[in-house]
Amino acid sequence: MKFGVYAAYVGGNHVVDGDELVHTVTARSVIEDTFASLRLKQDLDRGDSHGADLDERVIGACAVAGQQTAELALEAAAKAAPEWRRVPMRRRLEIGRRIAERFLEHREPLVEILVAEGMPRAAADGMVLGIPFTSWSRETLEWCAEQFEFRRHDGRREMILRRLPDGVVCINPPQNAAMVNALNGLTTLIAGNTAVVRAPRGVALSCMYVMHEVIAPVLEEAGAPPGTLNAYCGPLVLDQWLASEHVDDVLYFGGSSRGLAFEQSCVAAGKKPILELAGNDCCVVWHDADLDAAVETVSSFFMNSGQICNVPNQVVVHPAIADEFLDRLVAVAAAIRPGYPDEPDTVLTPVLGVDWFYGCLNEAVAKGATLVHGGRRLEVDGTPSDTGFYLEPCIVRVDGLHDARSLSVVRDETFFPLLPVIVPDVPANDEALLRDVLQFVNTNAYGLRNSFWSTNPATIDRFLDDATNGGTIKINDAHSGFLPFLPNQGGPGLTGGAFGEASHPMLRTTRLQAVSVVRPRPAEEHPS
Repeated sequence: MKFGVYAAYVGGNHVVDGDELVHTVTARSVIEDTFASLRLKQDLDRGDSHGADLDERVIGACAVAGQQTAELALEAAAKAAPEWRRVPMRRRLEIGRRIAERFLEHREPLVEILVAEGMPRAAADGMVLGIPFTSWSRETLEWCAEQFEFRRHDGRREMILRRLPDGVVCINPPQNAAMVNALNGLTTLIAGNTAVVRAPRGVALSCMYVMHEVIAPVLEEAGAPPGTLNAYCGPLVLDQWLASEHVDDVLYFGGSSRGLAFEQSCVAAGKKPILELAGNDCCVVWHDADLDAAVETVSSFFMNSGQICNVPNQVVVHPAIADEFLDRLVAVAAAIRPGYPDEPDTVLTPVLGVDWFYGCLNEAVAKGATLVHGGRRLEVDGTPSDTGFYLEPCIVRVDGLHDARSLSVVRDETFFPLLPVIVPDVPANDEALLRDVLQFVNTNAYGLRNSFWSTNPATIDRFLDDATNGGTIKINDAHSGFLPFLPNQGGPGLTGGAFGEASHPMLRTTRLQAVSVVRPRPAEEHPS
């Protein structure tokens, strides 16, 4: 499947301001013959496009925008903002529903692009099906819309609490999931904002395909003002956004240290920062948990080789069932194999941070953790190798709760398939252990998701009452699963910064305004 070349989309026009292109070479070809495929990509990106249309390894390309196009995008968004804001909410909701429908109409090509960019087919399929079911679902958009206006009357006085769009929202999606995060951020359009999306060069095709084939056509058909959506592939433009008089909000995705520094820069520049940073989620498995379901949700950690932020990065298991839980988890992990992303059963993807992985593993073992399973480098066929792109799913047992965060693999977000299973010491009683476990979860510096597994109603209620950390809390439900109406992103601490919370961009990119209107009596309307 070929997809041609996508230009920047600015002010309703397709804009090319130079000859530079970035080509998408399939992940399969890179795995099969790394040097030849990367050399092909390098040659094409440098301008030698001879034979690109016929080479099955190349599925498409995006024009690379320069600073001038990036500035034109900001100007176009600012120009469109007043008119788009005045479009009634009910009309914007109709447009949102049509975007979700059109997205599903493009399911097959979207999956093919994501697979070509390196995402396993099963994950790509789930993601494409999930987007209209979650952030773009009817339930989500309508619930958010209900928060936009609340009216009460006191005699002749009408009191209104309403949300107003901030204006121009800039979206900088991450390399590991650009398309889905850009789309989640673009729900800000339904709030009445205009948007500028910068697609990262490494995975630009999926992002730009959605902008050109899904979002832009729906907006054009609906008569939205040119500039409501603007998108381009190009270099980082964060400094330009901070300096621009046109920018109101920035959706920033990335690591915690840089993200928190960027938050301060945004505030200093008078912009609203909306951060989606790292996750270091915890999953708690109690002694009366449904172990089959708990093991299934924990094993989701290995999807994409752990290179996703919303998976259970650490597990706390009640000591009474720790051995059985580990036996079951190891059995699942042992069955996971590498593979090409276009193969239906592939779970693992190549890992770049191999040295980081072994640094964390060696530190954990040196400090007393037990290697339970895995830890080898693998070739695509599963053969152990000193140079393989893949890492075997790895599980370490950490005994003792109180010193667990002395280990980097527990304390910090990781981005590889190394899962710590923490087994607390046998407690004097379960009440004391539950208190300690909840304190452990609540003192995690990160705050994306946490999940809990128990069949005891009293324990479930305790989780509900006392689990305060996390933008999302799951109880006896899939840790990584997305649901309609509930936000699938956001959280406090190192996940979302000082203003972090469960995040619907449609709401986060608005501000609350109080209005009081005293209506004149009929006789006062036209005084003599």
